[in-house]
Amino acid sequence: MRSPVFSHQFARNVLAVLFALSSTALAQAQNADEPRAIFESALKVATGLPGVESFVGPPPEGYVITPAGYFHKSCVRTLTKGERLLADGRVQHADGTRDQDVPFCAYPRYTPAGTLISPSTSTKNVQRAKGAIEATQPEISGWLEDAQINTGSPTVSYGALIATWTVPPQPTSNDGQTLYFFPGFQDINGAVNGVYTILQPVLGWAGGQWSIASWNCCISGVISQSSQVNVSPGDQIYGSITSTCPAGTLSCPTWNVLTLDMSTGDSTTLADAPSDGQIFNWAFGAVLEPYYIVSCDDYPPNGYLSFAKITVFNQNLKPLSSTKWTPTVLTDGPPQCNYSVVPVTGHKVSLYY
Repeated sequence: MRSPVFSHQFARNVLAVLFALSSTALAQAQNADEPRAIFESALKVATGLPGVESFVGPPPEGYVITPAGYFHKSCVRTLTKGERLLADGRVQHADGTRDQDVPFCAYPRYTPAGTLISPSTSTKNVQRAKGAIEATQPEISGWLEDAQINTGSPTVSYGALIATWTVPPQPTSNDGQTLYFFPGFQDINGAVNGVYTILQPVLGWAGGQWSIASWNCCISGVISQSSQVNVSPGDQIYGSITSTCPAGTLSCPTWNVLTLDMSTGDSTTLADAPSDGQIFNWAFGAVLEPYYIVSCDDYPPNGYLSFAKITVFNQNLKPLSSTKWTPTVLTDGPPQCNYSVVPVTGHKVSLYY
């Protein structure tokens, strides 16, 4: 898929940062609004389960796991090579043709912890709801760990984020778990028209295989991902989220999300992914989001994953001179593994599990 489009000034900033962090990494890295009433009505009738506001264990029938929680399978879209998202959520195909209809998801979505997300839920409450299920449950699913910062203002945003990390060993056990690791951007001040958007270059593990993909959630309730690329333990991964707008833009309409295997040269990109009016003033340098963990052996045996060379750019597309990450661990339930977040430096965060 095509590479992200950078402004000349931003390109110079990125190259300078990457060179300062690692000349080797640099060399490899180069080679329609949804009416609230309609959505609320959909919440009542979706899946024939009116009134279901949360669940524990398996999700409602027809739902699947994504890095942004549980979605009905009809609302999860995978783009193929050469396709790209349009601002209204439609897809432009490799041959230049475009979808006729704007996509709309008629089903509610749930957080990784199984809590219903509705238009009245604030973004901060969604973040809290991402945590794992209660300690009385026999397994853990949820947004468990992160290192985060925010601009502290709805009128100040970020313009880009880059990070690298290494694919861990295979988990010792396969109990049907799913693992997601990623950096990301969100809007901390709330949803626009009931939409909560997150941009994520993601490393995932399921069914014995590591893979990478770039994700964008959730225009009209639909979550989109680029084509998945299989990767191997030890591969070096580079992820970036970049604005397509000129320096100084508060809320850029479109963004590029790139996930690159620097060891093989394979990459997968969501180009011009729409933000749907969000202001990306909330940055995550590292996130662990697993599903159906029943044993600590469901994690890779090395016990941690480190995100390195993490650099956040302000809305003027200049790298922040310093980053003070706030570590968050959202579970103390069983199985109790070695959960902790260690911001080693401004450019490195380690997630322990």
